[in-house]
Amino acid sequence: MMKKFGGWLKENILALATPVVLLGVWEITSQMGWIRASLLPPPSVIFKVLVELVKTGEIFANLGISILRVAEGFIIGATLGLVIGVQVALVKKFRTAASLIFGLLRPIPVLAWVPVLILWMGIDEGSKITVIAIGSFWTVLVNVAQGIRNVDKKYLEVATILEKDRKTLLTKVVLPASLPAIFTGVRVGIDVAWRSVVAAELIAASSGIGYMIMYARELSQIDVVLVGVLSIGLTGILIEQLLKLLEKRLLKWNVNLHES
Repeated sequence: MMKKFGGWLKENILALATPVVLLGVWEITSQMGWIRASLLPPPSVIFKVLVELVKTGEIFANLGISILRVAEGFIIGATLGLVIGVQVALVKKFRTAASLIFGLLRPIPVLAWVPVLILWMGIDEGSKITVIAIGSFWTVLVNVAQGIRNVDKKYLEVATILEKDRKTLLTKVVLPASLPAIFTGVRVGIDVAWRSVVAAELIAASSGIGYMIMYARELSQIDVVLVGVLSIGLTGILIEQLLKLLEKRLLKWNVNLHES
């Protein structure tokens, strides 16, 4: 166990050392008065505020609400993206019919939908979850469609020779071969979902990490704002690592994945 940890530490020493050095420089320059504490508090102050918010449970409560919103919106968006992505990749008529609509809607930033959805659905949970679903939908759809269309033609030829029906071809050949691309879509989709919920909460919410940041800004509590921003980044890293671990477990056959 220690040997394995030592190997991991050796591989990641530079990645770990860089933020430590930057935090040290930040702390020293703040203590010397080169940086105004009212605009950018030193790391020591931010850490104290983080500990206080952890003790009161405020930061966990707000993070929990945001994560729940992300989970609900992502499940909806990713499911729709998977189903429609399969149709886009395999049904030429559907792809042709939807090409103009998709081309028009896909480039619209997720943030642009927030005021529209607030007018349609109010500031309740529905508008926030819908924003997340929209952001996740396009990412998953594009990766699923691209992954299926890039499936090795030899697999399809073998399945055709063996006279497999369309359902078997899809579930036993096409989707398994597309899993690496699908997982890429899922990882990027969750990243977009996490950014989307924060954007929605910054505009209209009474709870969540985005709301906590906005409320602290109104009170000029820059240290709380920075703690909120830091917690968003750390949560994003944790989600990314969990997805990578899940991907490695489910795609053990993917040699390129384990080499990266």
